[in-house]
Amino acid sequence: MPAGATIDHQHSRTYTVLMKNITLSIDEKTLAAVRRYAAARDSSVNGLVRQFLTQLAEREDRARGARERISQMSRQSAARVGHKTWDRENLHDR
Repeated sequence: MPAGATIDHQHSRTYTVLMKNITLSIDEKTLAAVRRYAAARDSSVNGLVRQFLTQLAEREDRARGARERISQMSRQSAARVGHKTWDRENLHDR
């Protein structure tokens, strides 16, 4: 190859994601409304449900991770909770 020559490489990658089918029961009126909603957003009912469930799962994963980090920080903390010196009756005295 001559000095200074360039080679144009184009790469293509294909990723396979296995999907499971689910069956939902929904009344006709709701389905018609959701179809209109999806169409207005250039989507499908299937796409909307997939997006919602994906976001739900991601949010739960983030929440679980946050709870684990808080629990770990609590175990590592030098702070300790002292003895309770109050009771319900004293809290509500006016």
